This record gives sequence, structure tokens and C-alpha cells, in this order.
Amino acid sequence: MNSIIKASIAATLLSTLAATSFAANTPASAQVSVTPAERAKIETVVQQYLMQKPEVIIEAVQNFQRKQYEQAELTVKKTQQTASTFAAPLFRQDLDPIAGNPKGKVTIVEFFDYQCTHCVDMAPVVDAIIKANPDVRFVFKEFPIRGPLSDFAARAALAANKQGKYYQFSHALLGSNKPLTQELVYEVAQASGVDVDQMKKDMNNIETNNQLKKNMKLGQDLQLFGTPAFFIGKTDMSASGSINYVPGRMDQAQLQEAIDKTK
Repeated sequence: MNSIIKASIAATLLSTLAATSFAANTPASAQVSVTPAERAKIETVVQQYLMQKPEVIIEAVQNFQRKQYEQAELTVKKTQQTASTFAAPLFRQDLDPIAGNPKGKVTIVEFFDYQCTHCVDMAPVVDAIIKANPDVRFVFKEFPIRGPLSDFAARAALAANKQGKYYQFSHALLGSNKPLTQELVYEVAQASGVDVDQMKKDMNNIETNNQLKKNMKLGQDLQLFGTPAFFIGKTDMSASGSINYVPGRMDQAQLQEAIDKTK
């Protein structure tokens, strides 16, 4: 955890602890009548105490981190256990963009967002994996969880998929090294050979709307808490009922290891 995050958490804890201490030790009737000056005095006492005993803040931060980690770990385990239940929408949802070998024995599904820095970092890794593994089928789940611009880019990508230009466009957009804007989306689409006028028409049609709704619903069902999120399994689920769930960024060797374990 960097110093900026620590400072932010410490500041939040300071104000929270001051308010909590005051509320816990003051009757409800007295809380209503307390003056701003009195409140300031109480908060000053609490702040002085924490300055004298900074280990209280450190312990609180460590407990917070531990609880957050434990909760994330439980969520990952639950998603891992239930992933096979959602094999059909994960691996074979209609109109999903696909790269690599459409008949590959191993399928990798990625949930991602164009404004996610880890997703951007994964783009060259994904490209290298596709080129190095002729027996891998890659399924992309547009998962725009970072606001309107992410949604706009996802819609553009699904519209580009209708023209058979999905991967060219999506990969170029992730690798643009520029802040995401509508203008950039159109610029990259044009450079990727996409008919931009047709793309604009398809971005908000029923199929695109339904595709995004399905992706968001599936993400909720799987309890995804961020991007990127990878699901790796045998394309023929009759051969194996196990799907490996890997949240977050990986390097090429780590992703390759996950593929090799699946074969």
C-alpha cells in the first residue's frame, strides 16, 4: 500500500474514530445539544491521543487490509467453485467476440474494461498468448464498469464485431496509450478499417444492448469484483467440469501456466 493510500485511510480513520468515540461515550440527548466548539475539543483530544499512539492507526489499517483480503479471498473461492455452473454463458454466449482458434481445445474468457489500467497492461500479454497457442480460443466479455466512456467503447467494440473487425479495433484501442475519449474511439475504429457510420448505427441497437446486459448479469452472477477477470477451461466441458478463475493481472508465463494445466 503506497503512502498516499495510507494517508487517506489514516485521515478517514482519524475522523471516524473521533466521531465514534464521541458517539459511544455521549448519551443520545447530549449528542443533540453539543456545540461545534465542544465537538472540536473532543476531536482534538482524540487526535492528540492518536498522535501520541500512532500504532493505533497502524493496527486499524492492518486489520482493515486483513479483512479486505479475507473477503476478496472468499469471493474468489466462491467464484471458482461456481464457475462451471455458468459454463454455457461463459464459453458459448451468442455473439461473443472470439479471437485465436475458434475450435481451440482450451478456452480463455476475459472480462475487461477499456479504462482499467491492468486490462491495458494485459493487452500485449493476451496478444502474445494468442500467437503462441494455436489451440487456444479466446472469448472477450465487454464489462464496462468504469462509467459512460467505458460503456461507449464497449458498444463501439461490439458494433465493430458485426463487421468482423473486433480484435483489430479492441486491441488497438487498449494499446493506444491515450486517455479514452469518444473521439479516440472513432479515430481507432477508422484506423482499424471499421465503417464508422455503420458502427454508430449498431452501437445502440437491440443486439448490442442485450449483449451488454448479459455480460453485466453474468458478472454479477459470478460476483466479479474487478477487471480483468479470466476464466480458463477446456472448450468441451464434457471433458472437464473444472473452470479455473484467475482475477487480476498476470504476465505471459503465468497465463501460459494456467493454459498448460488445463490441457
